Amino acid sequence: MTKQSEKIFTFQNVEQQTVVSGANDQLLVLIEEGLSVTLHVRGAQVAITGDDAAVSSAYAVLDVLSQLVKKQVTVSPADVVSATTMAKKGTLQYFLDFYQGSILKDKKGRAIRVKNYGQRQYVSAIKHNDVTFGIGAAGTGKTFLAVAMAVAALKKGDVERIIIARPAVEAGESLGFLPGDLKEKVDPYMRPIYDAMNSLIGADHVERLMERGVLEIAPLAYMRGRTLDDAFVIVDEAQNTTNAQMKMVLTRLGFQSKMVINGDPSQIDLPKGVRSGLLAAQKILQGLNRVAFVHFDSQDVVRHPVVGQIVSAYEEADEKVKALKEAREKGKTEWI
Repeated sequence: MTKQSEKIFTFQNVEQQTVVSGANDQLLVLIEEGLSVTLHVRGAQVAITGDDAAVSSAYAVLDVLSQLVKKQVTVSPADVVSATTMAKKGTLQYFLDFYQGSILKDKKGRAIRVKNYGQRQYVSAIKHNDVTFGIGAAGTGKTFLAVAMAVAALKKGDVERIIIARPAVEAGESLGFLPGDLKEKVDPYMRPIYDAMNSLIGADHVERLMERGVLEIAPLAYMRGRTLDDAFVIVDEAQNTTNAQMKMVLTRLGFQSKMVINGDPSQIDLPKGVRSGLLAAQKILQGLNRVAFVHFDSQDVVRHPVVGQIVSAYEEADEKVKALKEAREKGKTEWI
């Protein structure tokens, strides 16, 4: 039986404790759920009870969060979830590094920063490589961070335009039957991109950039036959590209350009029998110079904590199905 223990964490003052606890202690609840501990507030102190290892992790999380308050950083639920996740993964020592700088400021002046170690690796890969693949579960911030990096590069003058593409594979042949012009037909598939751009620089600014040709958000098919110089290119939902489409878009890369390709292999919507270009690229391009692959898992999810649990549950179910199929195939081979 795991040894139970109690440890007291003392904040410098009640105000600091209030900020870290959150309204109605909601932030402390996230720590309790994330690390399986019990927290009791006593003035400027918090009593932590649970397994030895979990208690130590919770103490460390409260410590780094209190240091954020000292740096005048507003502690959010996302910060708490990131800290607890990193404590479980043994990477909490990197947590405060995320707040040393920022990618850029959004339209409200808030700093956009990485939220976990996986995101830190992803941003670093984009900075130091020409082509970066972000592969992993939904909610890990792949698209948002890529868009943030693109906007930052444009503001610094590193690139002259931003080009964002994604396959409209769900539309299939029915695209022609949808009402409106091509933009109106395709826009629903680009909504996550617009959401990210609007939150960073505002809808009006997005419109102006598009009118000037500085920002282009288009279906993947628009990339054919082009050479993209001085551009930051983002390919989203790349798991739904075919092998030919992936090769096509990769060979569009021009001088002074960067390309970020994101996808989630668990959400492939291609017709049965069509191999994903993202899966093929992982095998074909591994080890190439200036091409990086960053893999995210369920613990890198930065949405509501239950989203990470849902992703993990589905991953476990997929592994069980895969193991069952392999066992059946092995049984057939041995029988033959």
